[in-house]
Amino acid sequence: MTRQIKYQRVLLKLSGEALAGNQGFGIDPDTVSSISREIVKTIDLGAEIAMVIGGGNIFRGVTVSSKGMDRASADYMGMLATVMNALAVQDVLEKMGADTRVMTAISMHEVAEPYIRRRAIRHLEKKRIVICAAGTGNPFFTTDTAAALRAMELKTDAILKATKVDGVYDKDPVTNEDAKMYNSLTYLDVLKKQLKVMDSAAISLCMDNNMPINVFNLFQKNSISRVIKGEEIGTIVQGG
Repeated sequence: MTRQIKYQRVLLKLSGEALAGNQGFGIDPDTVSSISREIVKTIDLGAEIAMVIGGGNIFRGVTVSSKGMDRASADYMGMLATVMNALAVQDVLEKMGADTRVMTAISMHEVAEPYIRRRAIRHLEKKRIVICAAGTGNPFFTTDTAAALRAMELKTDAILKATKVDGVYDKDPVTNEDAKMYNSLTYLDVLKKQLKVMDSAAISLCMDNNMPINVFNLFQKNSISRVIKGEEIGTIVQGG
């Protein structure tokens, strides 16, 4: 089975907003079900998947801190939002027959396992989907940085950054009809042009460890499994 896939083990980064669907906030059950079906298809191909999910559909720490709340407190609240999202995705995945584990960077034993790198790798080897929640466990770090960090720790082959657009553009494609999509970029291109792929800390971490980032449209049919198989969809970020 595994011969047909390019990436054996991946880190899938989902934004919290992706779970909200068209409603813009909260968790949309139909959208979560659709995403989960895609993930289960990928597991059936023989891939190993770790996930990091944002919390912006419930609470965005950076936005709230800009209005006066202490940044550290706001970020901790954002981390708790990611745990809520992780539990929602876990519930749907397990109803579809997938074996999953939610692992949190902040200890909450009654809710999920604590994130322990070796244990997480063991879960992946057993074809369990590992959902890494609560970011890095530290304020001032985004879930993008958490995704890059977990990708290094778990020795994944690539980071799959699932978005609402087809890839990385030179300007916002939603508001600019003449926006052009890049098929490939280097890490330095992303940093110099200040492209909104992941934040600069995450990009620098990927650059230092030569971790490829594939940015693609989550809502294209079979997009996750197509990327896993090695189809050239979206934008690939790699190399100097």
